[in-house]
Amino acid sequence: MSTTMELIEDYNACVMKTYGWNPIVMVKGKGSWVWDNDGKKYLDFFPGWAVSGLGHCHPGVVKAIKKQASLLIHMPNNFMTELQPLLAKKIIQHAYPGKCFFCNSGAEANEAALKLVRKYGNLTGRYEIITMKKSFHGRTIAAITATGQEKYREGFGPLVPGFKYVEFGNIEALKNAVTEKTVAVMLEPVQGEGGINVAGKSYMESLKAICDEKNLLLIFDEIQTGMGRTGQMFAYKHFGIVPDIMTLAKTLGGGVPIGAILAGKKICDIFSPGDHASTFGGNPLACAAALAVFKFIEENDLLNKVVKQGKYLEGKLEKLKGKYGFIREIRGIGLMLGMELSISGDNIFKKCLEKGLIINCTSGNVLRFVPSMTVTKSEIKTAMKIINEVFSEISEN
Repeated sequence: MSTTMELIEDYNACVMKTYGWNPIVMVKGKGSWVWDNDGKKYLDFFPGWAVSGLGHCHPGVVKAIKKQASLLIHMPNNFMTELQPLLAKKIIQHAYPGKCFFCNSGAEANEAALKLVRKYGNLTGRYEIITMKKSFHGRTIAAITATGQEKYREGFGPLVPGFKYVEFGNIEALKNAVTEKTVAVMLEPVQGEGGINVAGKSYMESLKAICDEKNLLLIFDEIQTGMGRTGQMFAYKHFGIVPDIMTLAKTLGGGVPIGAILAGKKICDIFSPGDHASTFGGNPLACAAALAVFKFIEENDLLNKVVKQGKYLEGKLEKLKGKYGFIREIRGIGLMLGMELSISGDNIFKKCLEKGLIINCTSGNVLRFVPSMTVTKSEIKTAMKIINEVFSEISEN
């Protein structure tokens, strides 16, 4: 077995450095825990940007993958397979009537959604898409154009034309941005990379009303919020409105790459054969994993457990807020919580990692807590103990 240093050297020599690597090589995971190449154990409160929503190597997902891998892993999409329509029906059952398209990631799902609304708008000469400042929609060229953060777009111009950015939660800014060329509005119900910013119910209701009045399509990026993360299967359900298009990925596959869009009846038949495709999209292996995720959520009352554990975690974070003056605000919903600080969070992330806790710092000063939806109270207590130790050390300095 290679040493950690040898593996790090191989990474530096052979893998493009598109990530800020931590000098740790992970080799095993189970539930809320992962182990590195040197045998050190970590409590993971940010499992793969919320990909491992049921925890690492969930038994139900592993079983489904093993079974399907022995039957059929891949077929091109000009042939029908058994599990793809079953997964589409499952998504529709939990969401709204329409049709699905399957791909491999959140960025691909958003690309498909953007192409779909452009095709729809082409019928009437409309092409502009309004997105939100502080949003994040992926790393492909149209997805970074849709992303309302300059740092992700810098150096990749010229970008895709026809995008506008408005302040998240500001309905007047949205109204003023709409023109006769506008075809769609795209947003995350809860901004993840932007700092765990939750949309208000009245804002969402007004947004939907404007879209209906102006015949605009409403796209919800539920890549991080979907599949139970907020205590509802999909976060749009918190607001009493239904989008025209919803994009999914991350927890959908329980660790296996899969992305999807659900387009409502108004727009689900706009694409024609050849308009869009994905070689690996909706392959039997990924669909088997996704169906196993749905099965576990449904059979284990997971949505109610997310609400309960989310409140418990939020309460623990609020107690820390009362103890340390550099904590500005706790916000979020379900098990998608953020802690805004008056200081940089990068050093806190590093100190937590040293003590065996994986969290995330986004927007420079927001600690993001997105643990497995199967996280236990004991694990939450362990995480908070480490956070408290780190905060105490920082306060002393």
